[in-house]
Amino acid sequence: MQIGASPQQIEQLTDYLKLLQKWNRSYNLTAIDEPAKMVSYHVLDSLSIMSAIDQQARCLDVGSGAGLPGIPLATLLPQSRWVLLDSNGKKTRFIQQAVATLGLENVSVVHSRVQDYHAEQGFDVIVSRAYASLQDFVQSVQHLWQPHTRLLTMKTELDASEQQQLETSLYQLQVTPLKVPGIAEKRSLVIIERKDHD
Repeated sequence: MQIGASPQQIEQLTDYLKLLQKWNRSYNLTAIDEPAKMVSYHVLDSLSIMSAIDQQARCLDVGSGAGLPGIPLATLLPQSRWVLLDSNGKKTRFIQQAVATLGLENVSVVHSRVQDYHAEQGFDVIVSRAYASLQDFVQSVQHLWQPHTRLLTMKTELDASEQQQLETSLYQLQVTPLKVPGIAEKRSLVIIERKDHD
């Protein structure tokens, strides 16, 4: 995948997975808790979109859940800034613990529904992983969208009807297949931009 992680970053990601496994026993944060699968489905899957994010981007992870993809991406892109947003208090408590344990100074955690969240500063990138349909994702972040903002969403199965729901006169879509070691299912990165952004 040509990620180029440093020994310290690999250690941080390992610590993150250990913490996730520990919390998962009590709080059921994720359905996948087998270590090898967690590496593929949580860490490598999150990092598969890293090349689409600028090193110094200001990013919002919507429906972050257990901190995915935000925590792995914030770990590997230390100069980027991240807001990890989730409406589930149990999950945001875990993310806060993970951020403290990993010493991630480029991450803040917000417990809120995306519709109720208003940022003081705009975002370069808004990312989601298995959060909603394309149309729902676009609608839920309208109030956070700046002219230059790009939406990145990760999809397992992207059918034509879901793409057609988006107003093509307003948005342009770019779909890129993702290859993630250890994941057999088809994965795609969908990048959505407003056509009036330039």
